[in-house]
Amino acid sequence: MPDLLDIIAITWFVSLWIGYTWFAKRRAKVQSCLSYELRRKRTDWMRKMLSRDNNMPDVGLISTLERNVAFFASSCLLIMAGLLTAMSSAEQVSAMLTNLVPWSTATGAGVQLKLLFLTFIYVFAFFQFTWSLRQYGFSGVLVGAAPDGKNMTDDEKQLYANRTAKVLDQAGHSFNYGLRSIYFSLAALSWFIHPILLIIASVVVVAVLKQREFHSAVLKALRLC
Repeated sequence: MPDLLDIIAITWFVSLWIGYTWFAKRRAKVQSCLSYELRRKRTDWMRKMLSRDNNMPDVGLISTLERNVAFFASSCLLIMAGLLTAMSSAEQVSAMLTNLVPWSTATGAGVQLKLLFLTFIYVFAFFQFTWSLRQYGFSGVLVGAAPDGKNMTDDEKQLYANRTAKVLDQAGHSFNYGLRSIYFSLAALSWFIHPILLIIASVVVVAVLKQREFHSAVLKALRLC
């Protein structure tokens, strides 16, 4: 069974994950960030799509996004298979950790628990990636079913562009949640060494995510486009 320090560390980890997700979602409404700028670009993309006679390039771009998401989804399945396989060798993993890191608190039962926890993270990521994949498919249908922009008023074009961009935006959010799960899974690896490292690694992951989503160079470039 996990001791008090393990419980504190995992509670801190989950709280930071949920707290940062809530913070990023709320902050994006009042501050420019990657999700805000990408939503703006998606709306522009869909508006221009309605003005083109041939929508095949747009369908091709969405297909490329689908392939990227499918890669991560399939990778999650492979990682889950590896984690479940490693659970049968928990004692050997514990012995290896003890030899490599003398201060490691890992035991056979503890390693199994941590591997199970990592598996849950990747299950969550898999569901996010596959939901993102489906939503990109919905976006492709909307692009394929787009009416002729020449027969639409400006208000009708704007409405269709906004609604299609919203579906693309939701697909992007699901993909982002999946990627965020992978970031936090890397922090969870430190739990195998010591709970204190999990606490520190969780803070580092949040700091990296915040810097990239709200203060990165690519965000500055998107603002200028």
